[in-house]
Amino acid sequence: MRVISGKARGLKLDSPKNQDVRPTTDRVKESLFNIINPYIRESNILDLFAGTGSLGIECLSRGAKNCVFVDKSKDSINIIKSNVKKARVENESTILNVDFKDAVKRLSSQNQKFDVIFMDPPYYENMFIECLKIIDELNLLYEDGIIVVEHDTKDLFDESIGNLVKSRDKKYGNTTLTFYKLEAQNEQED
Repeated sequence: MRVISGKARGLKLDSPKNQDVRPTTDRVKESLFNIINPYIRESNILDLFAGTGSLGIECLSRGAKNCVFVDKSKDSINIIKSNVKKARVENESTILNVDFKDAVKRLSSQNQKFDVIFMDPPYYENMFIECLKIIDELNLLYEDGIIVVEHDTKDLFDESIGNLVKSRDKKYGNTTLTFYKLEAQNEQED
C-alpha cells in the first residue's frame, strides 16, 4: 500500500498484521482519486473508519488543507499515527480514537464542515445508511462537497438520504464506491 501522488508519492504505508482492517486496494484508490481530484486541493477532509489512514494521507499528499482521521480501534489509531508521521503530515492531521457517532457529534459542535468525507465502515454491519443520515442531520458536508462510501457490491443504497443524493456508483469486483452530494449541488451538475 503506497501513496499514489503528490508530495509523499511512492511512500510505503504501514498496514495491519491481521484481517480486521481492509485497506482500499491500489486499483480502487487510483480510480477514486481520478474521480475526486477536483475536490482535494485546499480542502477539509474527514476520513471516518480510517483504518490505515491511507485515503486521508493521499489527500494531504495532493494538497488538502487538513484531515480528521477517525477510528475506534486502538490498533488502527497506532497505524494511522505511524503513517501520518511517515508522510510528514502531522501538522495537517487530527486523529480521533472514538466511535464515528461521537466523532461527528464533536466535529459538529465545533462547527466543522468538510469538502470530502470518506466512509469505509466494516462490511456487513449496515452502518452506511445510519452514518449518512447523521452526517446529513449534523450538516457536516460543505455545499459543494462529496461523500465517498466504499462498500460491498451486494449492498444497495437509496437514491437519496435526507438532503444527500447519490451522484454515481463505480464497481470494482466485490467493492463499490458510491458518491453522495447535497441535493442542490447535484441538480446544478445535471
